[in-house]
Amino acid sequence: MKHFMNVDFKRRDLPRQPNFCSGCNVRGALSTRLISWLTVLQCQKSARKDQPCTTGFVNWFMKSMSSAGERIIVPERAGIEKGAGRNSENLGFFSPRSRHSVSPRRYFFRSAFFTLLALGAALGFAQESAPAPESPVDQAGTLLNQGKPREALSLLTQISEQDPKATGLEGKLGKAYFQLRQFPQATLHLKNALQQNAGDLESTELLALSFYYAGNCREALPLLEKLGPHLSGNIPEAPYVLSICYVMTDQLHNARKALAQMFYVPPDSAMAYLTLGKLMVRQHMVQAAVPQIDTALRLEPRLVMAHFLLGEIDLYQSNPQGAIAEFQKELAVNPTVWLVYWRLGDSYMRLAKYDDAESVLKKAIWLNEASPGAFILLGEIALKKNDPALASGFLERALALDPQNFDAHYALATAYKALGRDTEANQHFEMSKTLRNEKHDSENDKLLPLP
Repeated sequence: MKHFMNVDFKRRDLPRQPNFCSGCNVRGALSTRLISWLTVLQCQKSARKDQPCTTGFVNWFMKSMSSAGERIIVPERAGIEKGAGRNSENLGFFSPRSRHSVSPRRYFFRSAFFTLLALGAALGFAQESAPAPESPVDQAGTLLNQGKPREALSLLTQISEQDPKATGLEGKLGKAYFQLRQFPQATLHLKNALQQNAGDLESTELLALSFYYAGNCREALPLLEKLGPHLSGNIPEAPYVLSICYVMTDQLHNARKALAQMFYVPPDSAMAYLTLGKLMVRQHMVQAAVPQIDTALRLEPRLVMAHFLLGEIDLYQSNPQGAIAEFQKELAVNPTVWLVYWRLGDSYMRLAKYDDAESVLKKAIWLNEASPGAFILLGEIALKKNDPALASGFLERALALDPQNFDAHYALATAYKALGRDTEANQHFEMSKTLRNEKHDSENDKLLPLP
């Protein structure tokens, strides 16, 4: 046996079987020093699971050992002469030249030896590679990653009753409440998680977003700044959120720098000022946005979409005449954007200039046939001109593009009413009312908008 452990056996003419997994390899000294060819023994059955399969190995091995004419060639090592042949006593039990030269008892013991050796190696590998069972907190984390916060919260509540100081419990509770949009509860647990582990990045991010969604930008801002380089990788909308927090805390210079970094433009460029102005308009800070847009135009007079944004502000402030002037300036430098024609048509319509409105709205449709807004306005113009049949055509097209548009449902109901189609008119009136109420409720629930 002493000589046997130092012999490097090499097999020739053994049957090969392709497409195996690495899970069934015999490990340790057996594969590297004793029988080097065992390192290729693998099992097709477990190819995708990467788990050892002793049945496949044993079947292969027994088939190999029972085939006629197989030979183990032993190199000259440890005092064993090369080519010892059939009568070599050094090989003895281990190296018959053929199945006919081995007694049944010796063949049986030899096969049993290698079978048990392979079973032991494979079972040892399986025990070493078996994953440790998940803790209950980890199970809750898995549920959260699967988008199942209610199930995770139920499990975490049971854990907190049994072990309120379980590692990671507070962070997972905060994440569950965050996913359920219950931000006050999320804030409480996430603060506790950070007291236990100040370096918990995930809890820091979720706490910052909880403050943000609750409208508390002053509390969110220092956390977002603390996260620093981790922001863009872990929170995709983080630069935008950071910019909003700067705007809401009157730090416009920092907001412009954050936006410039997000859009890869210099912080003192015209585009940086325009982007800041647009962000402020979205936050309904229209008066404060105008100086930012004016600065952008002073730096670059032909900057596209700057006059359009000023026209949008005029419409927001019920100044359609001023909006028309700004939209026309935009078309002078940017004549192929359908959005400008659509808003210009809206401005003409508010001044009851229906022919002018109809002309520019058709251009908007020519540039973008998939916009329902221009079709709705054309339908309303047709109603103003007492042509409900034409109006219904425009409005049906609008609803085909945007079935949830309550303005289109209401206008189409009006057109159907004028055409005597009362049943359909009542259906669209009801639909319009329902959609309007749903939008009102969602706007009440909405805190600060994300893109």
